[in-house]
Amino acid sequence: MPSLNLQIVIAAVLGVLIGSWASGLADDSLTKDYLLYGAGIAGSFFIDLLKMVLIPLVFTSIVVGVANLQAHRQANRVWKYTLIFFVCSTSLAMILALVATNIVKPGEGLHLSMFADAMENFSAKQMTPGEFFVQFMHSLFQNPFSALAEGNILSVVVFALFLGVALVMSGGRAKNVLIVLQEFLDLIMRIVGWIMYLAPLGIFALLIKLVATQNSELLSTLSVFIALVFVTTIVHGAVVLPAILYAITKKSPLWFWRGSREALITAFATSSSSATLPITMRCTEENLKVRKEIAGFVVPMGATINMDGTALYEAAAALFIANLVGIDLTLGQQLIVFITAMIASMGAPGIPSAGMVTMIMVLQSVGLPAEAIAILLPIDRVLDTIRTAVNVQGDMIGSVVVDKLVGDDDAQPVSTNT
Repeated sequence: MPSLNLQIVIAAVLGVLIGSWASGLADDSLTKDYLLYGAGIAGSFFIDLLKMVLIPLVFTSIVVGVANLQAHRQANRVWKYTLIFFVCSTSLAMILALVATNIVKPGEGLHLSMFADAMENFSAKQMTPGEFFVQFMHSLFQNPFSALAEGNILSVVVFALFLGVALVMSGGRAKNVLIVLQEFLDLIMRIVGWIMYLAPLGIFALLIKLVATQNSELLSTLSVFIALVFVTTIVHGAVVLPAILYAITKKSPLWFWRGSREALITAFATSSSSATLPITMRCTEENLKVRKEIAGFVVPMGATINMDGTALYEAAAALFIANLVGIDLTLGQQLIVFITAMIASMGAPGIPSAGMVTMIMVLQSVGLPAEAIAILLPIDRVLDTIRTAVNVQGDMIGSVVVDKLVGDDDAQPVSTNT
């Protein structure tokens, strides 16, 4: 029996191949209908299982992680290193996107009139940066029971942070609560291990449906932009992030790939960093050997606010729309795109095509028509695959980097004054 890692890789390759074959069948083909129906059921079942454990996992891992970090006086350093890494990696992703898009200039030669029908049938919900900020802040603080029931991850993370700090400050009086949560977290991770046995089937089904349902004519029309996003995202994931990893930890990209491929392939297939979170946690702790309290803090936080692939895509898409409209964005306007895309990517939920929700704000920040987002919607599902994989990769590399930096701090001798 091949290892689970190998099974997932084989399932992904077969899913793409069978999906490509199915896309060539006639739309009224019974074979295609039955195949997509079966793939839809299997894929949805796998994602539903991941969503089932998502909220309990996020809540317990954050609470236990923060409590343990506070107890060992590591919380301040972990916070500092985590935020620095997230800001730096996201900034590098957007700089790469802006430079590449200015060089290639996708959209030149095309015109908005080609997409008039799509734009007329699309109603964009306009939101100013101020309104977005108010909504974002409102989403942070909600009834925790309501947030847990509705799956509002951002609110769950915030409440878990408060509870983790409160557990430490209460001293030994609440130690039984922490013990219960630690044991509950272990049980959740055991369930995640069971779900992983179905990962090859779920990934196989999801990729069949993804590849078989794409509009090849539209993909051809926007091929330059699609290729640009894929190439820049892959460069960020295959060069920039591994370079940061090696520079700080001396760990090779091959070592990282071996430990993370289950999570990366699942992210690619599901296009959801949130749904992939249980597998990301498992790979980070068991394969990459990151301490549980650090992985339990950095990975859920990253799945909520660290979106390298999404920020890269939104920056490139804004310049692409500008080219379609015939507007040459100045350096100052591109700086606005840079800042807005960073804020918007942090507010994007970790679900398929979530970047579309915040993409409107990026377009509006430099006066581009929000309705033009209709052009991106049909191709977004394809682009979402690779950017989600890079989002998850950034979270995992961030965990390894923070674990290394905090460990180095702990290893330094304490100076004494005589």
